[in-house]
Amino acid sequence: MSVQVIKNKTQHEKYFLELEQLIALDPESGTSAADRLELLATLVEKYEKEYFPIDRPDPIEAIQFRMEEQTLRQKDLIPYIGSRSKVSEVLSRKRPLTLPMIRALHKGLGIPTDILLQEATTGEEGIEEVDWEKFPLREMKKREWIEASPKEIRGNASKLMHRFLSPLEGKIPASTLFKRSLHERASRSMDKYALRAWTARILIRAKKEGPKKEYIAGTVTEKFMQEVVQLSWSNSGPLLAQEFLANHGIALIIERHLPKTHLDGASMLAVNGRPVIGMTLRHNRLDNFWFTLMHELAHVCLHLKDTNVIYYDDLDIEKNDDPEEKEADFLASETLIPRSGWKSSHACQQKTLNAISDFASKLGIHPAIVAGRIRHETKNFKILNQVVGHGKVEFLFPSLDGIK
Repeated sequence: MSVQVIKNKTQHEKYFLELEQLIALDPESGTSAADRLELLATLVEKYEKEYFPIDRPDPIEAIQFRMEEQTLRQKDLIPYIGSRSKVSEVLSRKRPLTLPMIRALHKGLGIPTDILLQEATTGEEGIEEVDWEKFPLREMKKREWIEASPKEIRGNASKLMHRFLSPLEGKIPASTLFKRSLHERASRSMDKYALRAWTARILIRAKKEGPKKEYIAGTVTEKFMQEVVQLSWSNSGPLLAQEFLANHGIALIIERHLPKTHLDGASMLAVNGRPVIGMTLRHNRLDNFWFTLMHELAHVCLHLKDTNVIYYDDLDIEKNDDPEEKEADFLASETLIPRSGWKSSHACQQKTLNAISDFASKLGIHPAIVAGRIRHETKNFKILNQVVGHGKVEFLFPSLDGIK
Protein backbone atom coordinates (compact mmCIF):
# COMPACT_ATOMS: atom_id res chain seq x y z
CA MET A 1 0.00 0.00 0.00
CA SER A 2 1.46 3.35 -1.05
CA VAL A 3 2.06 6.08 1.51
CA GLN A 4 1.40 9.75 0.79
CA VAL A 5 2.00 13.01 2.59
CA ILE A 6 -0.75 13.53 5.21
CA LYS A 7 -3.10 16.34 4.19
CA ASN A 8 -6.14 15.92 6.43
CA LYS A 9 -7.34 14.63 9.80
CA THR A 10 -8.89 11.46 8.38
CA GLN A 11 -5.64 10.46 6.70
CA HIS A 12 -3.76 11.29 9.92
CA GLU A 13 -6.01 9.04 12.01
CA LYS A 14 -5.66 6.20 9.50
CA TYR A 15 -1.89 6.37 9.43
CA PHE A 16 -1.66 6.79 13.21
CA LEU A 17 -3.74 3.63 13.76
CA GLU A 18 -1.50 1.66 11.39
CA LEU A 19 1.55 3.11 13.12
CA GLU A 20 0.38 1.82 16.52
CA GLN A 21 -0.27 -1.62 15.02
CA LEU A 22 3.25 -1.76 13.54
CA ILE A 23 4.78 -0.71 16.86
CA ALA A 24 2.93 -3.58 18.55
CA LEU A 25 4.36 -6.00 15.96
CA ASP A 26 7.91 -4.70 16.59
CA PRO A 27 9.24 -5.61 13.11
CA GLU A 28 12.92 -6.47 12.63
CA SER A 29 15.22 -3.71 11.38
CA GLY A 30 15.70 -3.82 7.60
CA THR A 31 12.33 -5.42 6.84
CA SER A 32 9.65 -3.73 4.73
CA ALA A 33 7.43 -3.45 7.81
CA ALA A 34 10.20 -1.66 9.75
CA ASP A 35 10.77 0.71 6.81
CA ARG A 36 7.03 1.43 6.63
CA LEU A 37 6.92 2.08 10.39
CA GLU A 38 9.75 4.60 10.10
CA LEU A 39 8.10 6.33 7.14
CA LEU A 40 4.71 6.55 8.86
CA ALA A 41 6.28 7.89 12.05
CA THR A 42 8.01 10.62 10.04
CA LEU A 43 4.83 11.60 8.19
CA VAL A 44 2.69 11.60 11.37
CA GLU A 45 5.23 13.69 13.26
CA LYS A 46 5.51 16.18 10.38
CA TYR A 47 1.73 16.59 10.17
CA GLU A 48 1.32 17.00 13.94
CA LYS A 49 4.08 19.60 14.14
CA GLU A 50 2.39 21.62 11.41
CA TYR A 51 -1.25 21.31 12.46
CA PHE A 52 -0.95 20.79 16.23
CA PRO A 53 1.86 23.19 17.09
CA ILE A 54 1.36 22.98 20.84
CA ASP A 55 4.26 22.29 23.10
CA ARG A 56 4.38 18.66 24.13
CA PRO A 57 6.82 16.93 26.43
CA ASP A 58 9.60 15.04 24.74
CA PRO A 59 9.81 11.29 25.50
CA ILE A 60 12.18 11.66 28.45
CA GLU A 61 10.12 14.47 29.99
CA ALA A 62 7.00 12.30 29.63
CA ILE A 63 8.70 9.38 31.37
CA GLN A 64 9.96 11.62 34.18
CA PHE A 65 6.46 13.11 34.61
CA ARG A 66 4.95 9.62 34.92
CA MET A 67 7.66 8.68 37.45
CA GLU A 68 6.77 11.69 39.60
CA GLU A 69 3.05 11.03 39.20
CA GLN A 70 3.37 7.38 40.29
CA THR A 71 6.34 7.90 42.68
CA LEU A 72 8.46 5.52 40.64
CA ARG A 73 12.21 5.10 41.02
CA GLN A 74 14.69 4.27 38.28
CA LYS A 75 14.70 0.58 39.25
CA ASP A 76 10.94 0.50 38.62
CA LEU A 77 11.59 1.17 34.93
CA ILE A 78 13.80 -1.92 34.49
CA PRO A 79 10.86 -4.11 33.31
CA TYR A 80 10.18 -1.61 30.51
CA ILE A 81 13.72 -0.60 29.51
CA GLY A 82 15.82 -3.64 30.31
CA SER A 83 18.47 -3.04 33.00
CA ARG A 84 19.53 -0.50 35.59
CA SER A 85 22.31 0.80 33.31
CA LYS A 86 19.95 1.14 30.33
CA VAL A 87 17.42 3.03 32.46
CA SER A 88 20.14 5.43 33.58
CA GLU A 89 21.37 5.96 30.01
CA VAL A 90 17.86 6.54 28.64
CA LEU A 91 16.96 9.08 31.33
CA SER A 92 20.29 10.90 30.85
CA ARG A 93 19.63 10.93 27.07
CA LYS A 94 22.69 8.82 26.31
CA ARG A 95 20.66 5.92 24.88
CA PRO A 96 17.74 6.27 22.46
CA LEU A 97 14.42 4.57 23.06
CA THR A 98 13.97 1.44 20.96
CA LEU A 99 10.66 0.15 19.63
CA PRO A 100 10.40 -2.61 22.28
CA MET A 101 10.99 0.03 24.99
CA ILE A 102 8.34 2.31 23.47
CA ARG A 103 5.84 -0.51 23.30
CA ALA A 104 6.53 -1.55 26.92
CA LEU A 105 6.37 2.02 28.27
CA HIS A 106 3.11 2.66 26.40
CA LYS A 107 1.52 -0.55 27.67
CA GLY A 108 2.93 -0.45 31.21
CA LEU A 109 2.84 3.26 32.04
CA GLY A 110 0.21 4.52 29.63
CA ILE A 111 2.49 7.07 27.95
CA PRO A 112 1.06 7.90 24.49
CA THR A 113 3.06 6.36 21.65
CA ASP A 114 3.00 9.58 19.64
CA ILE A 115 4.98 11.28 22.44
CA LEU A 116 7.40 8.38 22.83
CA LEU A 117 7.97 8.32 19.07
CA GLN A 118 9.15 11.92 19.00
CA GLU A 119 12.83 12.27 18.25
CA ALA A 120 14.32 12.86 21.68
CA THR A 121 17.46 14.85 22.32
CA THR A 122 20.10 12.16 22.89
CA GLY A 123 22.87 14.30 24.28
CA GLU A 124 24.81 13.73 21.05
CA GLU A 125 25.12 16.45 18.48
CA GLY A 126 22.92 16.31 15.42
CA ILE A 127 24.82 16.03 12.18
CA GLU A 128 24.20 19.70 11.47
CA GLU A 129 25.67 20.70 14.87
CA VAL A 130 28.91 18.75 14.62
CA ASP A 131 32.10 20.73 15.20
CA TRP A 132 34.11 19.22 12.37
CA GLU A 133 37.27 20.96 13.52
CA LYS A 134 37.35 18.69 16.58
CA PHE A 135 38.09 15.60 14.54
CA PRO A 136 41.76 14.44 14.71
CA LEU A 137 42.35 15.38 11.07
CA ARG A 138 46.14 15.55 11.27
CA GLU A 139 46.31 12.06 12.76
CA MET A 140 43.83 10.81 10.18
CA LYS A 141 46.00 12.29 7.43
CA LYS A 142 49.08 10.65 8.95
CA ARG A 143 47.31 7.32 8.78
CA GLU A 144 46.22 8.02 5.19
CA TRP A 145 42.53 7.88 6.09
CA ILE A 146 42.14 11.21 4.31
CA GLU A 147 44.11 12.93 1.58
CA ALA A 148 44.89 16.58 2.21
CA SER A 149 47.80 18.97 2.40
CA PRO A 150 48.49 20.77 5.71
CA LYS A 151 47.00 23.88 4.12
CA GLU A 152 43.81 22.04 3.11
CA ILE A 153 43.25 20.77 6.65
CA ARG A 154 42.91 24.32 7.96
CA GLY A 155 39.38 25.56 7.33
CA ASN A 156 38.20 22.51 5.36
CA ALA A 157 37.35 20.10 8.17
CA SER A 158 33.71 19.71 7.14
CA LYS A 159 34.57 18.99 3.51
CA LEU A 160 37.31 16.51 4.44
CA MET A 161 35.13 14.65 6.94
CA HIS A 162 32.19 14.41 4.55
CA ARG A 163 34.54 12.98 1.95
CA PHE A 164 35.91 10.53 4.55
CA LEU A 165 32.39 9.44 5.56
CA SER A 166 31.07 9.25 2.00
CA PRO A 167 31.58 5.45 1.65
CA LEU A 168 28.97 5.02 4.37
CA GLU A 169 26.30 7.10 2.66
CA GLY A 170 23.25 5.17 1.51
CA LYS A 171 23.80 2.13 3.72
CA ILE A 172 24.96 3.82 6.92
CA PRO A 173 24.31 7.56 6.63
CA ALA A 174 26.72 9.81 8.49
CA SER A 175 23.82 11.07 10.59
CA THR A 176 23.24 7.53 11.88
CA LEU A 177 26.82 7.36 13.09
CA PHE A 178 26.39 10.54 15.11
CA LYS A 179 23.14 9.41 16.67
CA ARG A 180 24.47 6.09 17.93
CA SER A 181 24.63 5.57 21.66
CA LEU A 182 28.23 5.18 22.82
CA HIS A 183 28.39 2.55 25.55
CA GLU A 184 31.82 3.11 27.10
CA ARG A 185 33.79 1.02 29.57
CA ALA A 186 36.50 3.45 30.61
CA SER A 187 37.92 5.23 33.64
CA ARG A 188 39.15 8.14 31.57
CA SER A 189 37.01 10.33 29.38
CA MET A 190 37.23 9.25 25.77
CA ASP A 191 37.41 11.80 22.98
CA LYS A 192 34.00 11.40 21.30
CA TYR A 193 35.22 12.81 17.99
CA ALA A 194 38.18 10.43 17.91
CA LEU A 195 35.84 7.55 18.77
CA ARG A 196 33.51 8.49 15.92
CA ALA A 197 36.35 8.78 13.45
CA TRP A 198 37.73 5.38 14.50
CA THR A 199 34.25 3.85 14.36
CA ALA A 200 33.68 5.22 10.87
CA ARG A 201 37.03 3.80 9.80
CA ILE A 202 36.03 0.38 11.17
CA LEU A 203 32.66 0.46 9.39
CA ILE A 204 34.21 1.68 6.13
CA ARG A 205 36.78 -1.11 6.19
CA ALA A 206 34.13 -3.68 7.15
CA LYS A 207 32.05 -2.60 4.17
CA LYS A 208 35.04 -2.75 1.82
CA GLU A 209 37.00 -5.72 3.19
CA GLY A 210 34.40 -7.56 5.24
CA PRO A 211 32.90 -10.99 4.65
CA LYS A 212 30.66 -11.64 1.70
CA LYS A 213 28.67 -14.29 3.52
CA GLU A 214 25.44 -13.30 5.20
CA TYR A 215 25.23 -13.30 8.97
CA ILE A 216 22.51 -15.45 10.51
CA ALA A 217 21.08 -13.94 13.70
CA GLY A 218 21.81 -16.08 16.74
CA THR A 219 25.00 -17.56 15.30
CA VAL A 220 27.17 -16.38 18.18
CA THR A 221 26.58 -18.70 21.13
CA GLU A 222 28.84 -19.99 23.89
CA LYS A 223 29.53 -23.09 21.78
CA PHE A 224 30.42 -20.91 18.79
CA MET A 225 32.81 -18.89 20.96
CA GLN A 226 34.45 -22.10 22.19
CA GLU A 227 35.08 -23.10 18.58
CA VAL A 228 36.85 -19.78 18.03
CA VAL A 229 39.00 -20.27 21.14
CA GLN A 230 40.18 -23.65 19.87
CA LEU A 231 41.94 -21.79 17.06
CA SER A 232 44.21 -20.12 19.61
CA TRP A 233 46.52 -23.12 19.82
CA SER A 234 48.10 -22.12 16.51
CA ASN A 235 50.63 -19.28 16.43
CA SER A 236 48.48 -17.94 13.57
CA GLY A 237 45.37 -18.22 15.73
CA PRO A 238 44.32 -14.55 15.44
CA LEU A 239 44.30 -14.83 11.63
CA LEU A 240 42.43 -18.12 11.77
CA ALA A 241 39.85 -16.50 14.06
CA GLN A 242 39.38 -13.62 11.64
CA GLU A 243 38.84 -16.09 8.79
CA PHE A 244 36.48 -18.25 10.88
CA LEU A 245 34.36 -15.25 11.81
CA ALA A 246 34.28 -14.05 8.21
CA ASN A 247 32.98 -17.46 7.14
CA HIS A 248 30.03 -16.82 9.46
CA GLY A 249 29.36 -13.27 8.26
CA ILE A 250 31.15 -11.45 11.11
CA ALA A 251 33.71 -8.75 10.33
CA LEU A 252 36.82 -8.54 12.54
CA ILE A 253 38.74 -5.36 11.72
CA ILE A 254 42.13 -4.56 13.26
CA GLU A 255 42.83 -0.83 13.49
CA ARG A 256 45.01 1.07 15.98
CA HIS A 257 43.17 3.28 18.43
CA LEU A 258 43.30 7.03 18.06
CA PRO A 259 44.82 9.23 20.78
CA LYS A 260 42.58 9.87 23.81
CA THR A 261 40.45 6.77 23.24
CA HIS A 262 42.26 4.06 25.29
CA LEU A 263 40.52 1.29 23.37
CA ASP A 264 41.10 -2.45 23.32
CA GLY A 265 38.03 -3.33 21.30
CA ALA A 266 34.52 -2.44 20.24
CA SER A 267 31.45 -4.23 18.93
CA MET A 268 28.65 -2.84 16.81
CA LEU A 269 26.06 -3.80 14.21
CA ALA A 270 25.98 -2.50 10.67
CA VAL A 271 22.47 -1.51 9.57
CA ASN A 272 22.17 -4.80 7.69
CA GLY A 273 22.52 -6.60 11.04
CA ARG A 274 26.07 -7.82 10.44
CA PRO A 275 28.18 -7.79 13.62
CA VAL A 276 31.37 -5.77 13.28
CA ILE A 277 34.17 -6.15 15.84
CA GLY A 278 37.01 -3.65 15.94
CA MET A 279 40.24 -4.39 17.82
CA THR A 280 43.27 -2.14 18.37
CA LEU A 281 45.99 -4.56 19.59
CA ARG A 282 47.27 -1.77 21.80
CA HIS A 283 48.92 -4.31 24.15
CA ASN A 284 50.13 -6.64 21.36
CA ARG A 285 49.88 -9.78 23.52
CA LEU A 286 48.21 -13.08 22.73
CA ASP A 287 46.41 -13.31 26.07
CA ASN A 288 44.98 -9.82 25.60
CA PHE A 289 43.94 -10.56 22.01
CA TRP A 290 41.94 -13.63 22.98
CA PHE A 291 40.23 -12.09 25.99
CA THR A 292 39.32 -8.94 24.04
CA LEU A 293 37.92 -10.99 21.17
CA MET A 294 35.88 -13.17 23.51
CA HIS A 295 34.61 -10.10 25.39
CA GLU A 296 33.36 -8.46 22.17
CA LEU A 297 31.83 -11.73 20.96
CA ALA A 298 30.09 -11.97 24.34
CA HIS A 299 28.51 -8.56 23.67
CA VAL A 300 27.36 -9.86 20.27
CA CYS A 301 25.94 -12.97 21.91
CA LEU A 302 24.25 -11.31 24.88
CA HIS A 303 23.61 -7.64 24.21
CA LEU A 304 24.10 -6.43 20.66
CA LYS A 305 20.57 -6.32 19.28
CA ASP A 306 20.28 -2.64 18.33
CA THR A 307 22.11 -0.88 15.49
CA ASN A 308 21.98 2.33 17.54
CA VAL A 309 24.36 1.03 20.23
CA ILE A 310 28.14 0.60 20.16
CA TYR A 311 30.15 -1.05 22.95
CA TYR A 312 33.62 0.43 23.54
CA ASP A 313 35.95 -1.36 25.92
CA ASP A 314 39.08 -0.37 27.77
CA LEU A 315 39.74 -3.75 29.37
CA ASP A 316 42.37 -2.36 31.70
CA ILE A 317 39.31 -1.34 33.72
CA GLU A 318 38.57 -4.34 35.90
CA LYS A 319 36.01 -3.11 38.42
CA ASN A 320 32.89 -2.21 36.51
CA ASP A 321 29.37 -1.87 37.88
CA ASP A 322 27.73 -2.10 34.48
CA PRO A 323 25.80 -5.42 34.49
CA GLU A 324 26.30 -5.88 30.75
CA GLU A 325 30.06 -5.54 31.13
CA LYS A 326 30.03 -8.01 34.02
CA GLU A 327 28.08 -10.48 31.89
CA ALA A 328 30.51 -10.07 28.99
CA ASP A 329 33.50 -10.52 31.31
CA PHE A 330 32.01 -13.67 32.81
CA LEU A 331 31.12 -15.29 29.49
CA ALA A 332 34.52 -14.42 28.00
CA SER A 333 36.37 -15.89 31.00
CA GLU A 334 34.21 -19.01 31.10
CA THR A 335 34.66 -19.59 27.37
CA LEU A 336 38.44 -19.28 27.55
CA ILE A 337 38.92 -21.37 30.72
CA PRO A 338 35.84 -22.97 32.31
CA ARG A 339 35.67 -22.59 36.07
CA SER A 340 35.08 -26.32 36.48
CA GLY A 341 38.49 -27.79 37.14
CA TRP A 342 40.44 -24.51 37.04
CA LYS A 343 40.98 -23.95 40.77
CA SER A 344 42.03 -27.55 41.31
CA SER A 345 44.36 -27.63 38.29
CA HIS A 346 48.13 -27.79 38.63
CA ALA A 347 48.36 -24.66 36.48
CA CYS A 348 46.31 -22.63 38.96
CA GLN A 349 48.03 -24.07 42.04
CA GLN A 350 51.66 -24.41 40.94
CA LYS A 351 51.87 -21.72 38.23
CA THR A 352 54.87 -23.43 36.63
CA LEU A 353 55.62 -23.43 32.93
CA ASN A 354 55.15 -27.21 32.66
CA ALA A 355 51.81 -27.08 34.51
CA ILE A 356 50.60 -24.22 32.30
CA SER A 357 51.63 -26.04 29.13
CA ASP A 358 49.96 -29.29 30.22
CA PHE A 359 46.71 -27.56 31.21
CA ALA A 360 46.62 -25.57 27.95
CA SER A 361 47.19 -28.76 25.98
CA LYS A 362 44.35 -30.46 27.85
CA LEU A 363 41.97 -27.62 26.93
CA GLY A 364 43.33 -27.24 23.41
CA ILE A 365 44.17 -23.57 23.86
CA HIS A 366 47.33 -21.46 23.75
CA PRO A 367 49.41 -21.36 26.98
CA ALA A 368 49.29 -17.55 26.81
CA ILE A 369 45.60 -17.68 27.77
CA VAL A 370 46.38 -19.73 30.89
CA ALA A 371 49.28 -17.45 31.84
CA GLY A 372 47.06 -14.42 31.33
CA ARG A 373 44.44 -15.88 33.72
CA ILE A 374 47.10 -16.42 36.39
CA ARG A 375 48.45 -12.88 36.03
CA HIS A 376 44.93 -11.47 36.20
CA GLU A 377 43.93 -13.44 39.29
CA THR A 378 47.17 -12.79 41.19
CA LYS A 379 47.33 -9.14 40.03
CA ASN A 380 51.01 -9.78 39.39
CA PHE A 381 51.77 -8.64 35.84
CA LYS A 382 55.50 -9.12 36.20
CA ILE A 383 55.34 -12.89 36.14
CA LEU A 384 55.10 -15.21 33.12
CA ASN A 385 56.15 -12.50 30.68
CA GLN A 386 57.71 -15.13 28.46
CA VAL A 387 54.39 -17.01 28.16
CA VAL A 388 51.69 -14.38 27.48
CA GLY A 389 52.82 -13.82 23.90
CA HIS A 390 54.36 -10.34 23.90
CA GLY A 391 54.76 -9.02 20.34
CA LYS A 392 53.12 -12.05 18.72
CA VAL A 393 49.98 -10.48 17.29
CA GLU A 394 50.74 -7.30 15.35
CA PHE A 395 53.07 -8.96 12.86
CA LEU A 396 50.16 -11.11 11.70
CA PHE A 397 48.41 -7.97 10.45
CA PRO A 398 50.95 -6.14 8.23
CA SER A 399 48.45 -3.38 7.42
CA LEU A 400 49.32 -1.95 10.85
CA ASP A 401 52.97 -1.44 9.90
CA GLY A 402 54.15 2.14 10.02
CA ILE A 403 51.20 3.40 12.11
CA LYS A 404 52.41 4.32 15.58
